[in-house]
Amino acid sequence: MEKKNRPNKFGSFTSRTSETTSSPRSPYSPLKVNQRSESDTLPTLEEDELHDHDIGQVSEDIDRFTDALSAVDDKSDPPEVPDIVETFSRILDSKIAKYNSGESTTRFFKMTEEDLLFIEAVRRISKLTNAFGEFPSSSTTTSSHNRTSMVLQRAMTFMEDEFRALLEDSWSSDSSSTNLKPYSSFNNKQEGSDRCAIPEIESTGDHDEFPAYPPEVLTKMNRIAAAMVSAGYETECCQVYTIARRNAFQEQLKRLEYEKLNIEDVQRMQWEPLEGEVARWIRLVKYCSAVLFPGERSLAESVFSDSPSLSKSIFSNIARAVAIQLLDFAEAVAMTKRSAEKLFKFLDMHETLRDLIPAISESHCSEEWEKEMASEISATLDRIGAAAMNIFCDLENSIRNDVAKTPVPGGAIHPLTRYVMNYLKYACEYKDTLEQIFQQNSKSEGEENLQSDQATSSPFSAQLLVVMDLLDENLEAKSKLYKDISLRNIFLMNNGRYILQKVKGSPEIHKGMGDNWCRRRSTVVRQYHKNYQRETCGRLLQCLSLEGGLLVNGKVCKQVVKERFKNFGVTFDEIHKAQSTWVVSDEQLVSELRVSITGLVIPAYRSFLGRFKQHLDNGRQAEKYIKYQPEDIETLIEGLFEGNPLSMGRRR
Repeated sequence: MEKKNRPNKFGSFTSRTSETTSSPRSPYSPLKVNQRSESDTLPTLEEDELHDHDIGQVSEDIDRFTDALSAVDDKSDPPEVPDIVETFSRILDSKIAKYNSGESTTRFFKMTEEDLLFIEAVRRISKLTNAFGEFPSSSTTTSSHNRTSMVLQRAMTFMEDEFRALLEDSWSSDSSSTNLKPYSSFNNKQEGSDRCAIPEIESTGDHDEFPAYPPEVLTKMNRIAAAMVSAGYETECCQVYTIARRNAFQEQLKRLEYEKLNIEDVQRMQWEPLEGEVARWIRLVKYCSAVLFPGERSLAESVFSDSPSLSKSIFSNIARAVAIQLLDFAEAVAMTKRSAEKLFKFLDMHETLRDLIPAISESHCSEEWEKEMASEISATLDRIGAAAMNIFCDLENSIRNDVAKTPVPGGAIHPLTRYVMNYLKYACEYKDTLEQIFQQNSKSEGEENLQSDQATSSPFSAQLLVVMDLLDENLEAKSKLYKDISLRNIFLMNNGRYILQKVKGSPEIHKGMGDNWCRRRSTVVRQYHKNYQRETCGRLLQCLSLEGGLLVNGKVCKQVVKERFKNFGVTFDEIHKAQSTWVVSDEQLVSELRVSITGLVIPAYRSFLGRFKQHLDNGRQAEKYIKYQPEDIETLIEGLFEGNPLSMGRRR
């Protein structure tokens, strides 16, 4: 007989949906589809017979029967199971078979209304199975319970596969290709800064969000996860999700060109390649804090929106595995042999991990997990901080061990001075971090030996003063290598002026050293200048002195006048010849020295020349003893402190 005006049928799986609530975990253990025996197979209905059933009416009947089962107080006396239960089980089993056979070509990748109704049907049979489970195994409902359990297990196996496919396929096809710019030890300075530059992460894809799941895929995964959890398959659902997302996270790390290194690998690496790995690690940790972790947390919250505690637990497990991997690398680096050039990368790592703690606290995970991760990060911070402090303090030994037997030519700035001051300049760009590290690792021993201004300063500032004092002592010892006292003062003046300029040029160092130190240093440098003037100009002015037999009973002794003019010329030649090769790097200091020499020598020479030149016999004799006119001396003074252009040039 021809069937007319057929209502909505299961064949197209289009009908109204019914709201369902989560039910407690079922007491049975999940089976795998391939574990079914022939005796377990449900009899199948003919396709036409399936179409004869109004799925909307069937769903209503199942809901009413499930409510009736739940309302039974005496579980030993279950109601009769209607035929609609067997029909509903067969309909759902037939739909699963259709999905698995490939007749439904898109499966869940295009979540149609039919697919949504299938999920609702699964949730419905889950509630029914749980309701059956409340009755004794010897009751008349046992057969129906076994039947619905088997269908539910098949549905769960199918949905587990779909869940895995959505997790693994959708994100990989849509995710952006993100990588790190190549790292180089050279040309890695940020413009206008001396701090170590770090390679940036760049995105070459169309999406900047992570993970890049389309909204419709998130909806599908949310529906599947909710159905599996409500059916008591929480463990299987979480396991599939966690494995897929851990693999996805590791794949993302590979795209960022991060390679996992164990402690042995790190210990064997030379510093240059390891420095590149550290820079990459720093950028990766920052990227995890800003993008990957928030994205992963948001994904878990979206997929498991019906189970907030579950989403927190899943994200915590995924994030912890990655965080521990990153912390292990930092720990391994902290264990490498200490050397001065590692300080700045260690400080970069310290700052990066320090900024990770707020990101963890903002992850909205369980309080226990947040405390655990904060503790792990803090422990790593302590190790890196202690290593950085020890490296900085090793600067003391570097200064003490720099014992030279040969003076620097021309009294120029010593390489040790340049090294120490540039090292301090770069280090003090991390002043706040170093202050924190020294404060945490400060030692009480030896504090009674600090000067008064050191005792009231921070531990790091006190360490700066110790370094400066050691550098002063070292330079003072090196100055004694110069036999010429004038050159000795030029050396001390050069180095002292350089140190003072470096301190004043760096607000961080200046703040650490203090204004009192700067004033004392300026006074010391001026004293070096005065000592130089007294030694150099004193020799010339001695030749122009009125004492020493120049005047005898008020009369000028011509022979002494001749000797004085001759000695002045010889002395000036010696000074000019020597001091023209001396090096003064600071242009202002050069100008000050020349002006001071000119101001002392030229007026005295003019006066002496004007007063005693007439006592020479004639012009020819005057030319013999008077080698220079005042203008000549002024010109020659302008050539002092230029250094030897063939062997030394000015350096800043």
